[in-house]
Amino acid sequence: MSAAPDRMHRPDNELVDLVFNYMRERLQYDPVPLDHPGDGEHLKAQLAGLLNPNGNDPADVLKLYDHELSRAVISADSPRYLSFIPCAPTKAALLFDMVVSCASLQGISWLEAAGAIAAENQVLRLIADRAGLPETAGGTFVSGGSAGNLSALVVARDTARRRLGPEAKLRIAVCDQVHSSVKNTFNIIGVEAFKVPAVDRRFTGEALRAALAADPHPETVIAVVGTAGTTNEGIVDDLQGLSEVTRERGLWFHVDGAYGGAGLFAPSVREGYNGIEHADSFVVDPHKWLFAPFDCAALIYRNPQLARAVHTQDASYLDVLHTEGDEWNPTDYAYHLTRRARGLPLWFSLAVHGTQAYTDAIEAGLTLARESAALIERTDHLELLMEPQLSSVCFRRTGWTREDYYRWSQQLLADQIGFVTPTGWDGETVARFAFLHPGTTMEMVEEILATMV
Repeated sequence: MSAAPDRMHRPDNELVDLVFNYMRERLQYDPVPLDHPGDGEHLKAQLAGLLNPNGNDPADVLKLYDHELSRAVISADSPRYLSFIPCAPTKAALLFDMVVSCASLQGISWLEAAGAIAAENQVLRLIADRAGLPETAGGTFVSGGSAGNLSALVVARDTARRRLGPEAKLRIAVCDQVHSSVKNTFNIIGVEAFKVPAVDRRFTGEALRAALAADPHPETVIAVVGTAGTTNEGIVDDLQGLSEVTRERGLWFHVDGAYGGAGLFAPSVREGYNGIEHADSFVVDPHKWLFAPFDCAALIYRNPQLARAVHTQDASYLDVLHTEGDEWNPTDYAYHLTRRARGLPLWFSLAVHGTQAYTDAIEAGLTLARESAALIERTDHLELLMEPQLSSVCFRRTGWTREDYYRWSQQLLADQIGFVTPTGWDGETVARFAFLHPGTTMEMVEEILATMV
């Protein structure tokens, strides 16, 4: 007799206990270890034959994951992970992410997931309020800043095309510090970059106004992208000045706050975001500095109906989703259709801990950046490259070459002291800290800097 086709879907208490026990242990790591990069040949050998017709004992598979696979992944939630932009989800958010996965929520439509969408929208409203956007603002959660930037700038493009005609040449104003995902978006959606020189590494309204005045065809510039926290240096553009130019000329104003947008919750830096209240679209990644699990980005529009006119997908089987009343279909506000309710873990953590806990945790990263910068300035052989605006700190070790930085970085990780990768600064290789985890301490920073002898 052949095996029952539903055997994979039947309750299995032993499997539940096995996995839950592992999750309980993982959640109790204090601190989370960094672990190491993987060796391709070793991993290939460990995985050989695993996917076979008859399956394997779950305990053996989990043991393989625990002892081999998970230890070949550098943990972005370790307080010693100070590269790129870390991810430090709260325990509440991690636990509720398991609930969301367990429930198999299909978060595309109000019809299928009204409760989940109502909770997600409550979080979007909180973020919109911190940005000073009007009550009419709204949007959806997408996978990350790249997806958010793409979805928002498609709306900017199509809104302009309706005004200028389908054949019009279109350009979007950026400066050289803009995130790589925005540059990639231009290639995807068929617009050109209108490049404006940065002023002290910052995109300013004055520079934008001057560039437009000097250009022979300023009417082809249809949007402006400002950054609220550049990835490398944590710089917040002159959002106030940029917003004034966009309002004068009727341009779409998009703010990429994927990393730094969370600073809206921090009173010590909030003034630097003035002007964001005039944004037509805004992105912030809670899986960065709002302590949510991967993958979670909030995309918010000033006028969601413009996005809905661009992104709503028409198909006979989807007609039932588009009705009158409380309907809010997240699929109508980005290029996606199928989506998980990725905003719910953030909603749960916010509801459990309160917004003040988030403010305190974000301020901790800002304070650590300032204290680290001061320590670097006091150290003879180190040089601070700029005062930190947010929680990124770029610095150099005098006399070091590119090879010195990479050798140092590899040794730090091998010794499990820290994960600090080199970065670029005007063509030079330098060091960079990205502070986000509230469990990172000055003692850890001092230990890392002491290795730069």
